[in-house]
Amino acid sequence: MEISLEDDSRSSSPKFEYKAAHQAISDRWKDTDDTMCRHSMSFHLHHTLRNEFFASYLYLLEKIPLVKLYPVTCEYIKGEKQFYYRAQQFYEDVPASEEGMMGDFVEISNIDLESSRQFLRKFVGPGKADTHCALDCGSGIGRVTKGVLLPVFEKMEMADMMEHFLLHAHEEYLGDDADRIETYYCYNLQEFTPPKNKYDVIWMQWVACHLTDKDLMNFLVRCKRSLRPNGVIIMKDNMARQGCKLDTMDSSISRHLDIMRSIIAMAGLEVLDVERQEGFPEIIMPVWMVAMK
Repeated sequence: MEISLEDDSRSSSPKFEYKAAHQAISDRWKDTDDTMCRHSMSFHLHHTLRNEFFASYLYLLEKIPLVKLYPVTCEYIKGEKQFYYRAQQFYEDVPASEEGMMGDFVEISNIDLESSRQFLRKFVGPGKADTHCALDCGSGIGRVTKGVLLPVFEKMEMADMMEHFLLHAHEEYLGDDADRIETYYCYNLQEFTPPKNKYDVIWMQWVACHLTDKDLMNFLVRCKRSLRPNGVIIMKDNMARQGCKLDTMDSSISRHLDIMRSIIAMAGLEVLDVERQEGFPEIIMPVWMVAMK
């Protein structure tokens, strides 16, 4: 679904154009399934599948290269592909609020936003990325758009798979700044192709974890084509302390920073800088910011 706001109708309801959301199409991963099944009974891989539900699958492949990198990281139940479907189901029940965006850790929101603002400053300005337009991927209600990006960029676009998040952003959360949002894209990122040569910064926060390796790599390739001269992609996400960690509740996969670097390299992107988020409780998985072009 794409919501376009024309100049003469910004105070009215946005126009919706629906695109069917992909949910567990039976043949989506057939080729990958067949490849993986041929190797699934090796001792090491079988042990991991049985005890960790893919949580360490990528890490294992790094150590024992049974198959090529970018295996699917979704959990299998009775042969069905559940990774994207479970995430969609999870977020349907998440309220469109800051509390919903931050889960049980709304108190760290300001710390998160301030660190993001400081990291962004490294890549925007004279001789660096311009401040014309940015894209917020996995935007939710626009917490990062409002707190980090709108103070810097003239206009914005937002992409999220949940319609009720985008509606709340437009109708309430962003207030008068909603007039500066050119387009709301309601898409799953694995199906979304951003417009080419449009953005100075593409921001991805807590959304790469909801893509399989191959889909993440392909999405980064598409994002690269969407950058203007000197543009950058900034990813901020949970990074596993070792290997990968699958969260079956929200259907997300957290990867070690080295694994994430490998996926970025395969997308043909160069890492400009990495920085760990400071000030979060120790109970939280490490969060890293990665800038690339």
